[in-house]
Amino acid sequence: MVYTLCFLLFLIGMYGVTCKKNIVKIILGFLIMEYSINLFLILLGWKEGGIAPVVDHSVSPDVLVTRSVDPLPQAMVLISITIGLGILCLMVAIAIRLYQRYGTFDITEMNKLRH
Repeated sequence: MVYTLCFLLFLIGMYGVTCKKNIVKIILGFLIMEYSINLFLILLGWKEGGIAPVVDHSVSPDVLVTRSVDPLPQAMVLISITIGLGILCLMVAIAIRLYQRYGTFDITEMNKLRH
């Protein structure tokens, strides 16, 4: 059920990217898609009743190995957040430059002003 909700969140972001004409709404659609992918990656490494993969001397090694969650998706999401932040800054900078040039965030208006 949770994976279905992740997919639904991804589809909401995809709708924002493909159907909206405002650049700000398109950027928000990209962000929603990115967050849904990050949530999906975190859910892949999650276990029911899992514990943090930290070496604790009060927990036996057998319990730590069998019950700890997978730390690899967490590391991948951290890298994905960093890359996403850089892409977001680039998209906002391009949106600002387009607004300075055309005076609007609407893509159809920009297309009309170009001709």
